[in-house]
Amino acid sequence: MTKNLQNRLLYQLNFLKSIGYEYGQSINLQNSNNEQLELPNEINQLDELVKNCYLCQLSKYRENVLFGSGNINSKIMFLKESPTVSEDEFSTFYVGKSGDLLKTMIEKVLKVNVNDVYITNIVKCISPNNSIKHEHVNFCKSYLDKQIEIIKPKLIVILGESVYRYFTNETRAFSEIRGKVIRNNDLDIICTYEPSFLLRNPSSKGEAYEDLLKIKAIMEQM
Repeated sequence: MTKNLQNRLLYQLNFLKSIGYEYGQSINLQNSNNEQLELPNEINQLDELVKNCYLCQLSKYRENVLFGSGNINSKIMFLKESPTVSEDEFSTFYVGKSGDLLKTMIEKVLKVNVNDVYITNIVKCISPNNSIKHEHVNFCKSYLDKQIEIIKPKLIVILGESVYRYFTNETRAFSEIRGKVIRNNDLDIICTYEPSFLLRNPSSKGEAYEDLLKIKAIMEQM
């Protein structure tokens, strides 16, 4: 049995256990993937399921799974690419230099507590050297789709160009869409720079500030 097949089998066993089964159902190993299974409609159950996911190779690098954090009734969702080293170590968002900057952006400009918004990642596990691949995104896609379905945000704030491309599969230049509300698959999204980019390119903080003011105005109208 290959390692990939073992991971898929373990995933299905964990899923069945989480919803009350005692491994009594037959498992189709030929077509096994997370899209075949009906994911739970309760956020804590989904969180627990994702914590036991071993579908891709990123699972072996993680210390913790960064599923999501904040108010599940929030009308705004922030979407990052993947956990940082600090987030993986401490099992929480808003740590490290980029986390501190993002917290400042939310609380000082948007004027809301980070606990009043919801934040999650495209990929739930840390990756070595930030080497996110499309296969990793694809394995996590069903989890993210279900999170969005449960939380029902009015606006998703996309943090960074890579997240924009993974989320939309679009090829338009980031400079063309940054700071604009875009309709994507029945969802309103708005893109701005990721905090790590701003730390490397402080000259772009002015543009990010303008984006945040637009987001603030939208939030005030919700």
